[in-house]
Amino acid sequence: MDGFAVKPLKQRNITVEVPASKSILNRALLLSAFTEGDTRLSCGTFGEDTRSLIGCLSSLGIQTERTDDGLLVHGTRNFRRKATLEVGSAGTAARFLTAILAFWGGEYEFHASSQMTARPMEILSLLSSLGTDIEYFHENGHFPFLMRSEGIDADRVTADTDVSTQYASGLMLAAALGRKKVEIGLSGERTDGSYLMMTAALIRSFGGKCEPLQGRKGFLVTHVSTPTERYSVEPDVSGACYFYALSLLCNAVVKVNGVHRPTLQGDIRFLDLLRKKGVRILDESDGIVADGSRIPFYNGIDEEMTDFSDQTMTFAVLAAFAASPSILRGVSHIRSQECDRVSAIVENLNALGIRAFTIGGDIFIEPAPAHPCIIRTFGDHRIAMAFALAGLKVGVEIDDPACCAKTFPNFFEIVRSLTE
Repeated sequence: MDGFAVKPLKQRNITVEVPASKSILNRALLLSAFTEGDTRLSCGTFGEDTRSLIGCLSSLGIQTERTDDGLLVHGTRNFRRKATLEVGSAGTAARFLTAILAFWGGEYEFHASSQMTARPMEILSLLSSLGTDIEYFHENGHFPFLMRSEGIDADRVTADTDVSTQYASGLMLAAALGRKKVEIGLSGERTDGSYLMMTAALIRSFGGKCEPLQGRKGFLVTHVSTPTERYSVEPDVSGACYFYALSLLCNAVVKVNGVHRPTLQGDIRFLDLLRKKGVRILDESDGIVADGSRIPFYNGIDEEMTDFSDQTMTFAVLAAFAASPSILRGVSHIRSQECDRVSAIVENLNALGIRAFTIGGDIFIEPAPAHPCIIRTFGDHRIAMAFALAGLKVGVEIDDPACCAKTFPNFFEIVRSLTE
């Protein structure tokens, strides 16, 4: 797919549907796959990351079927203990599967996309310290590699949450799918992060136990014995936020079908920020509505992004069109995600004519009249979707719209419909 020209928004009353939450769906897939019995996951549409995980499960001999409303997972503990797995660019598959399979044991050859290969996998050093043998084909700590394990029988494991909470979530899932109780200790600054709470909630929903440790950060995880037969996956709040942002950016009224409170997804906090800026938030029977039709302007944003950093890019675009400067705080860890997201934000804001720079782990944004430009996505779906919002304001060209297939395959189809 070539570049995509995003034109200014024409509609001001918007209703959209978004895919299933990848974060919830992929956790639910794994909890269904490695336990005995069938589980129906109601999830609607999903992106490449989930397809990559389904492909890995198939390579392990664990079958799934597409149904009218989602997936039927034929779970089994009798999966292949020797397999070649291709995780693509799916961070959840990369981090969760390595931990689960290391705990179970076997010999697994892992491959990944060039984007994922460039990202360090710190969890591998932790698995090595627990007795797993990892032979790297190229660079240590990176895909591709061969992992040999006789199984991990540890009673206690500690994960550092500063680099990525996905490592801790992977260990929690591995313990939940194992054979005994395991204490998962947590260190770092994000020990109570929303994705960890999501993982704990999913483990409980699927029949396991995940209880806070006494006297220190972490969880005591007990294995899933009999999983749930049916689970309904929430719509992706992260994807919904790009459209909710239009309520403030373009004075629109936006409904995303199926999004409600309460939710397992931390990005719902985005609506709280919109409310602080004057947007009316209404939880209706078929979805949450964000009404910004009466907001003539809004001041800058000063927000700590540590626990919902996927929206850093969305906040950055809103900040570009604010009436005063903004600071997005605590974003150092997003430098090692699908791309160096901090650098990508600064470069693209500068291309729009907005002054943006970093000091330490914070991004400073000073609004100015914006102009059309080419947005460099660096192959990152969240850069593409967030900066499409700038296009809906002043017009831009997205250089690689196809990268959105990772989580939201029809995102730009919806964007085009809003400009016609």
